[in-house]
Amino acid sequence: MNEHYKPHILRPDMGLQREDIGAVDTAKSVDDPALVSLPSILVFKYALFNLAAFAMVVAAWMQGWIQTIILSDETGLTLVIAATFLTGLALCGYKVWRVTCELDCIRSGSACKTSWATSYLAQVHARTAGSRSISGSALRLKVSGWMAPVRHFANSLVLLGLIGTVVGFVIALSGVDPDSAGDVAAISPMVSNLLSGMSVALYTTLIGSVLNLWLMVNHHMLSSGAQELFLGLIELGEKNARH
Repeated sequence: MNEHYKPHILRPDMGLQREDIGAVDTAKSVDDPALVSLPSILVFKYALFNLAAFAMVVAAWMQGWIQTIILSDETGLTLVIAATFLTGLALCGYKVWRVTCELDCIRSGSACKTSWATSYLAQVHARTAGSRSISGSALRLKVSGWMAPVRHFANSLVLLGLIGTVVGFVIALSGVDPDSAGDVAAISPMVSNLLSGMSVALYTTLIGSVLNLWLMVNHHMLSSGAQELFLGLIELGEKNARH
């Protein structure tokens, strides 16, 4: 980013705009490809981690492990868990991109439409320090609530895994008949039903736990970016209050 840009010299009534402080190339703007193409570390970490994780999934598929899990789960809960995970991952990806765009607006001092920074500056403009502190606390709650759906998706994966565990044990025990325990012909169906139920219980628990860990790592990266955004907005409001 151009070292001549000073993102803290901003005016709430004009949005996020740069002031010319001397030898600044005023022809540059947010539309400049040199600015837009700069990679964000948050997006880079998100993409790198998930590409590595999906590479391991492909390797597991080539080994036949995933097919075994899907075929062994007669309830279809593993597919439900996988769909829930992909939805949460897509939502997290959108929020990572949104946080990245907001951080780029703050760092470059560029005018961004529907920017949180623009809204926050307009909100705290000409307010006292105490009022700005209240607005900052409200902003923290807003940012936390904005990230909460990703964490809810991650927690739901564990819940679905536990549901699969209970369903699996029910399936396993439903085929056990104590009165037929001495019947040699009845042992084979009971063992088959027991193995089927235990497969559902163990596989759904495993898939739910692994995907929960995967999504929580993404949520942690999102939280780090959102925390940086929150601190940047607070600093932005305080600096503009002194101009």
